[in-house]
Order: sequence, then C-alpha cells, then structure tokens
Amino acid sequence: MMAWFDVAAKKLGFPSIELFVKAGSDGESIGNCPFSQRLFMILWLKGVIFNVTTVDLKRKPADLQDLAPGTNPPFMTFNGEVLVDVNKIEEFLEDRLVPPRYPKLAAKHPESNTAGIDVFAKFSAFIKNPRKEANEGLKKALLKSLKRLDEYLQTPLPEEIAANSVEDPCASTRSFLDGPDLTLADCNLLPKLHIIKIVARKYRGFEIPADMTGIWRYLNNAYQREEFMNTCPAEREIEFAYLDVAKKIK
Repeated sequence: MMAWFDVAAKKLGFPSIELFVKAGSDGESIGNCPFSQRLFMILWLKGVIFNVTTVDLKRKPADLQDLAPGTNPPFMTFNGEVLVDVNKIEEFLEDRLVPPRYPKLAAKHPESNTAGIDVFAKFSAFIKNPRKEANEGLKKALLKSLKRLDEYLQTPLPEEIAANSVEDPCASTRSFLDGPDLTLADCNLLPKLHIIKIVARKYRGFEIPADMTGIWRYLNNAYQREEFMNTCPAEREIEFAYLDVAKKIK
C-alpha cells in the first residue's frame, strides 16, 4: 500500500521524497543534529510534500541499514534514489526543485554564505575544553567570531542602501543573512547558532552579549518562522546531546 505522502505527491505531481533525520533520546522525536535540521528547513521552504522519518541510532532498523549502509542520518530518498551527503543533497534540491514551481533558495550575496563560517568550530573548542587556563582564550575566540557575524548582520546590504539613497542607513534592519527571506545560508547557520545559544548558557553560563543586536534580531526573527521552529529539536534534546560532550572545567 502506498503511504499517504506518496499518494498526495503523485496526485499533485510532486517527487516522492523521504528525509531521514536523527531521533531524540526517546527514539522518536527530533534529535539534536544541525545537518538534519538544515535539510528539513530546505524541504519546508521549497514547499514540497515530503515525509520525515526519525532514526534511533541505538536501534537502527535493518531496512534502513540496507537503504544507506554505514550512513548515519541525515539522508534522503528522492524518487527512490538514495542521497547521503548533506552538501550534495542541498545542491541536488536547489538544482531539481526550481522556479516557477519552487522558490530559489540560494543567497544573492556571496558573503552571506560565509558569514559565521567559523563560529560553530570556535564554540566546539570552547565547550569541549576541560582546562581552566585555556577557557578564557577560547571564550575570547568565540566572542570574536560572533562579533564578526554580528557586524555582517548589522551592515546594510547594497539594496538596503539603494532603497534609502537620500541618506545611508547606519545599520541594517534585515531579518536574515541575505535579506528579508530565509536562504540556504540561513538553513546552514541558524541551527548551529541556536545550539550555541542553548549549550553555552547551560554548560558554561555564557550568553551571547546583549549588545550583539544583529545576532539577537536574527535569532528572534528565526523564532517567528515555522520553517525554523517546527524543524527544531526541543531545548532539552540539545542540552542532553551535549551532556558528555561539554567538559567540566577543572
């Protein structure tokens, strides 16, 4: 028997798409995985009908091991074809799901794709470090990286300047990295930035500084969007995922 989403997809002429994402600690809900959320957001923004299956890594079903042997989620099937590399899946979806039926999600400004590029690596170094003497330096490196992202979000894009050509705006008011709409760049960065906010607060008492208003505007705009909130793991899942990763400072 065909699944409901296959029937709907066939009727409406959509491709048959199934996304496999990491399950949470209960084995069923959405787990902490920024790569899973990235693909989940892309499919949601594209406006296709698709099915999402959460995969419990502790009890991976045999049929999934056959489908993508040796591969952990996220992976995807598109009209029966198995796709496993996150970057390649993103490219594939942008190439196959095109206007006029599906929105183009690529950023217009190349700088939007690299904004915040090292922030997650700096956060990982900070959170995994157990040595008291190294903590301050790693925290400063994370702050420096966040500051660069904040500056990008506060700097007006060319079209914002053009729109107010009488006088240059002092700061950008845009919602997302590349303008008013979510793009592939946001699908990549937002899940990571949200993890940083939750985990650094829980295990290091670290808050993204209030004066980084570009970052806070960015996050708060994301929290208004169903494409982000409905693909996001619960906070307790994010905290739980870092329970053993976040090292105690000795």
